[in-house]
Amino acid sequence: MRDVYIVGVAQTPVTKGTSVRCRELGAGVIRAALEDAGLSGDRVAALYVGNMMSGILGHQQQLGALLADEASLDGIEAVTVEAACASGAAAARLAYLAVAGGMHDAVVVCGVERMTHVEHDTVTRALATAADWELEGARGETFLALNAKLMRAYMDAYGVRSEEFAPFSIAAHRNAMTNPNALFHKSIDTDAYLGSRLVADPLRLFDASPICDGAAAVVLAADPIAAEVISAQERPGVRIAGSAAATAALTVSRRDERLPMRAVERSTGLALQQAGITHRDVDMFELHDAYTIMTVLSLESAGFAAPGKAAKLAVDGGIGLDGELPIATFGGLKARGHPVGATGLYQLVEAYAQLAGLAGANQVAGAENALVQNIGGTGATVVTHALRREE
Repeated sequence: MRDVYIVGVAQTPVTKGTSVRCRELGAGVIRAALEDAGLSGDRVAALYVGNMMSGILGHQQQLGALLADEASLDGIEAVTVEAACASGAAAARLAYLAVAGGMHDAVVVCGVERMTHVEHDTVTRALATAADWELEGARGETFLALNAKLMRAYMDAYGVRSEEFAPFSIAAHRNAMTNPNALFHKSIDTDAYLGSRLVADPLRLFDASPICDGAAAVVLAADPIAAEVISAQERPGVRIAGSAAATAALTVSRRDERLPMRAVERSTGLALQQAGITHRDVDMFELHDAYTIMTVLSLESAGFAAPGKAAKLAVDGGIGLDGELPIATFGGLKARGHPVGATGLYQLVEAYAQLAGLAGANQVAGAENALVQNIGGTGATVVTHALRREE
């Protein structure tokens, strides 16, 4: 297996109600990532696109071929990858495997999703296809409802109070304030959190990430292309030191245990093992905070907190930019936004910025190792990447 580096990145601001079509969002960010890498289109051999709902919401499949044409990547190999909310990271993993395995020397990965051009109920039904439609979605189980059930089960199991979830949302909003690409630039406090309306008891408005639009892209390369680009950029190299994926039962009720997310546990362990690091070496964790309950379960299942103890990490700013384990460093899914199929790419772009020292006001000082985790559904598909800075 060859070493694989992220050598170019790009993202669009996360928005609501954009008139920019999916093809334009995707092609634009692909071109921007190639420009950041200083590579022409003929230097990359393949395009991998992460997307969940274009076929449902936009009546458009074959985004791989569509975006390749729009971005003037004539004749390139191109494929679309779907893994619900983990589509972006799943596309990145396939791209990583292609480069690491020697199939291609350089590829581009794009995540794109447009969700706000249709009615809210239409999006809700489309998102429900990430669950077991026959046993959950068709019976009225939305993702709000499913996450509310997980949250209630967690609160009952460990005696956790509503206000103990607040610090995760507060921290995400605080970090988004200095991210120009974030959807929300609004700070909140515990009173605002507890005062937000219940959307599915005990889930509150500030527990959930927003429906939004966006696109992000990365260019992956092995040597000699990677060495050429990194030298020209005069930045530290950022290597994908570990990549892993795991699955669990799609239907929550069919899992032996409801609260531990075994796919998170497995993919985290495999990625850390491949990277040759331990939990104590991780300087930041870009986790999948689509809901605060997912933040809590991710921290515990990934091994950063004992069961029922994730809230203790947030005490005294432990998850802040200068904390013991910074999370959601640019606002996360909660406040940067969660344009589903693009989210995994936003996470990689942001982790790259941290390790390359390009994060500005959001910089985690001295960050050398980052863990990036993208989750599909309620923990059914989990893709984890470990990134390392190399001088």
